[in-house]
Amino acid sequence: MTQTVGINGETQLIGLIGWPVSHSFSPAMQNAALQAMGLNWVYVPLPVPPAQVGEAVRGLVALGIRGVNVTVPHKQAVMSYLNEISPAAAAIGAVNTIVVDGEDNFRLVGANTDWRGLLADLDSKRVQVEGRDCLVLGAGGSARAVVYALNHAGGRVHVLARRVEQAEQLAQELGEGVAKAVLPLTTLPELLSRLEAPLIVNTTPVGMTPSVEQSIWPDDLAMPAGTFAYDLVYNPKETRFMRQALRFGGRASNGLGMLLHQGAASLAMWTGQQPDLAVMQRALESAEGNAS
Repeated sequence: MTQTVGINGETQLIGLIGWPVSHSFSPAMQNAALQAMGLNWVYVPLPVPPAQVGEAVRGLVALGIRGVNVTVPHKQAVMSYLNEISPAAAAIGAVNTIVVDGEDNFRLVGANTDWRGLLADLDSKRVQVEGRDCLVLGAGGSARAVVYALNHAGGRVHVLARRVEQAEQLAQELGEGVAKAVLPLTTLPELLSRLEAPLIVNTTPVGMTPSVEQSIWPDDLAMPAGTFAYDLVYNPKETRFMRQALRFGGRASNGLGMLLHQGAASLAMWTGQQPDLAVMQRALESAEGNAS
């Protein structure tokens, strides 16, 4: 039976920092899970302008916040303010979860649950990664976790970005052989002619609410047969990028499932308890429906 817990002087605070955060479904998902767990915790959105990232991270301890998720554009910027970074987050070069660890000598510990969340969602959708050509569009903090995940699962990873120097830095820092090809976004037509049934992942915020008519994919460029297009954007439910894939006969998904799995992993790190995925899924579906 779900226990309803009111906010009081004992309430523990966790949340989400990013810029913006008003579009996020994480508060609805995490608060539903916390309520079902009977915990006197609350998860809140915390909009942090890029110029104030350091102050926000350093303030977590002073405010008694137990931990936060980190979203764009702060996943790399927060790292220099942390006391410890997990091996996966260090390899990826991006943090999406911060845990305030300790009771007396507090430490800020950074982790990355995005990459496991992506693979869990792709597996739930029976999307093969091993041995498959995988196109990652973008080279920011979210792209780093995606590239790490797809390489870990045995994909042949190609990174395409408007700023090719950023993509080259990503490949260099993730290690030799991680990204099989680093190319400017303008080379998409030439690359596609050599690929069959690729997995294409949009890691950029292009197409996110309120800019729902935008897409990172050129509108006049066909996607190969058998394409699976995965958009990390999940608000709106169906992005223009996804509709483009469907128009060319492919399959498509938004990033809601990745959000679910990475969020569950983060919540377990903060609370020490495994949340109910079904509860979180229902909350996400409700939030998605309200946003439509």
